[in-house]
Amino acid sequence: MKRSAHKALLALGLAATLAQAQTAAPSQPAGPIRLQVDATDLDHRIFHVRQQLPVRPGPLTLHFPRFLPGTHGPYGAIERLAGLRVSAGTRELGWLRDPADPYTFRIEVPADAAELELRFQFIGPTTKDGGRQLMTRELLNLQWNSLLLYPDGHAAGAIQVQPSVRLPAGWQQASALRVARQEGELLEFRPVDLETLVDSPLFAGAHLRRIELDPPGAARPVVLNLLADAPELIQPSAEQIQAHRQLVQQADRLFGARHFAHYDFLLAVSSELGGIGLEHHQSSENGVRPGYFKDWAKRIGARDLLPHEFAHSWNGKFRRPADLWTPDFHTPMRNSLLWLYEGQTQYWGHLLAARSGLVTPEQARDNLAQVAASYEHRAGRLWRALQDTTNEATMTAKGRQADWRSWQRGADYYEEGALIWLDADTLIREKSGGTRSLDDFARAFFGIEDGRVAPLTYTFEDIVAALNAVQPLDWARFLRERLDGRGPGAPLDGLKRAGWQLTWAETESEFARANDSEWKSDDFAYSLGLNLKRDGQVDNVLWDGPAWRAGMSRALQVLAVNGMAYKAERLAAAITANKGEGKAPIALLVKEGERYRTLTLDYRGGLRYPRLTRIEGTPERLDAGVFKARP
Repeated sequence: MKRSAHKALLALGLAATLAQAQTAAPSQPAGPIRLQVDATDLDHRIFHVRQQLPVRPGPLTLHFPRFLPGTHGPYGAIERLAGLRVSAGTRELGWLRDPADPYTFRIEVPADAAELELRFQFIGPTTKDGGRQLMTRELLNLQWNSLLLYPDGHAAGAIQVQPSVRLPAGWQQASALRVARQEGELLEFRPVDLETLVDSPLFAGAHLRRIELDPPGAARPVVLNLLADAPELIQPSAEQIQAHRQLVQQADRLFGARHFAHYDFLLAVSSELGGIGLEHHQSSENGVRPGYFKDWAKRIGARDLLPHEFAHSWNGKFRRPADLWTPDFHTPMRNSLLWLYEGQTQYWGHLLAARSGLVTPEQARDNLAQVAASYEHRAGRLWRALQDTTNEATMTAKGRQADWRSWQRGADYYEEGALIWLDADTLIREKSGGTRSLDDFARAFFGIEDGRVAPLTYTFEDIVAALNAVQPLDWARFLRERLDGRGPGAPLDGLKRAGWQLTWAETESEFARANDSEWKSDDFAYSLGLNLKRDGQVDNVLWDGPAWRAGMSRALQVLAVNGMAYKAERLAAAITANKGEGKAPIALLVKEGERYRTLTLDYRGGLRYPRLTRIEGTPERLDAGVFKARP
């Protein structure tokens, strides 16, 4: 099918979906819905919900949100909804779940009923094995999409909701929602539409600190809300606060507009509450480990989380792919443009982290070296194009880890997408003689209509047109070759054009060592093709690498190296001892269930860790361009 015809059909389909949701005569009113959440049950980690909605007699269809913005897939946790009871006045009503769609409930409303009351619980995980922790003794993460049912036949933006929450005694909350009234621990928020509500999660806890990131009196202020297991974890230095303020300043200079009335970073510093990084239009949910501030010099891996999620306010929330936008949370999403939505946001995240001073240029380069090395060894590029990975969120169960990540691939549109945008950025810089860059695309594409919050959709053709306005080129061909092409090797033209190349060293960079320490892992990916946990459990095996060819998989645990108990330094020494002539092959005692065996790896290449080194005689466009702060 020709692209122009596809675009026309897509536009017609979206228009029809929206028209049906907004103009079809609904069988039931669209609100206002009164939603009351009790979040005080810390013992059982349960959210108790009471919901009141206006109705008319007759059949009523209610949906539990299924397709969730930011997750790009059908990840609504319907299995955690329990205890559903529906009543009209004093009468309890029956309900039926749709057998073909477990997110849909059907109710017959009595002739004399004007309002229904729903009561149910959302069961949070009580152990880490059960899923991401939403509630602890010190913190909670409330996501409204898990705490309501909404009537069929309406766009989410047309349904009004009056939300309220009761918090544990003494707790404070942070959210993009604004409080209308408070009585003790009961907070009633200003009414909002359902789309805004689902896009406005809440963090709450016993320890909260708010830091204004804008100068006093800013019209559309940005605030950093810090919550933690203990108050000492959220005591950033003046230098650390300044880096976060510079993040906001550099984002303003990059995009040239703000598409929010206010913006709230929600940052939980915790070993108990589940980690998260999820974008919203006027806030973001962010979870990092306790060393975020305390071990600033050591733990740098999460430093681009806030830049990434902040950039999503422009890329993904304001400008949104036309085939991903949906009028409600029941219409399936389509993710064909995630290489811009997520891939370019990943690029902006790396760039803003460096420009703001959250990471140093050296750390930014070391991170880029890790990315380049990973995709240089991504065997799955031989059979699976990057474009196909945009289907990952709708075809893979959330949280499931692939057994052969380098072969199966995954959400590669993030980091491989970032490499493509580095390619585009350096190409624009080269062809324009350094007068233009991808920054100009950001201002033209995301910086329009300053102050507008409502989403503005785009298509592939819109991206190409905006790039051509910055630098004339066959951008459609440029993108399609990189999105639809297959390996081997990573797309590293942008790195080369920036004046750098991927090389190898026998020691890890400081950045890589910090990451290994944070995740408690031992990295031998680019020598043996093997990543291990600290206890020797195999975490990852590169497809067709030395460990693969020796018969290793994630089912194994390494117990010993050449007859001595496993330690990372012993395996490193064994790799070095067999370098060159191969006089000391590596013997690994491994355990698989109750079976033990010895595997021999005659790998002779020595230790290999990625680095970026300058290409002599070429223009330098990373430190002096991509990562350079804008005045």
